[in-house]
Amino acid sequence: MSTPNEQDRPPGANGAPAEGGEVDLQAALQAAEVRALESRDLYMRALAEMENIRKRASRDVEQAHKYAVDKFANDLVGVKDSLELGLLAAGDAQTLRAGTEATLKLLAKAFEKNGLTEIDPLGEPFNPELHEAMAMQPSAEHVPDSVTQVVQKGYQLNGRLLRPARVIVAKAP
Repeated sequence: MSTPNEQDRPPGANGAPAEGGEVDLQAALQAAEVRALESRDLYMRALAEMENIRKRASRDVEQAHKYAVDKFANDLVGVKDSLELGLLAAGDAQTLRAGTEATLKLLAKAFEKNGLTEIDPLGEPFNPELHEAMAMQPSAEHVPDSVTQVVQKGYQLNGRLLRPARVIVAKAP
């Protein structure tokens, strides 16, 4: 029977490898070194690719921020042109009014195309998520907690509140 230490030793005299065992160990070592170099190469390539992806994503986000309002700006250029033409052609008050109304229609169309909607809650129930109460007035002809007057219209961009409508709200007399 052999002792535990003898069992742990490689075969051969006095713990020396058996004949041909040294060659096997050398081959295994070389194979492990090749695999380690391949793994390191793959790791370095993956690291470089991740850095390239990070840089590309950062550049894309920067471009998105820089040109986020590009479409909206193009629509507003037409509004500015209309205002300038209106000023040049402003002979009488009626012509100026017609030009201003046309420009306002252009602006409303630009708002609509870009998801900007107006909040004009006159007569509607007060909604604290969309309205900002400037004052409460006793009123017999309006339903309590309804909007009796719009001081300033509000706006939403694609469903997100940009500015609440500033309103005066009815309260029971």
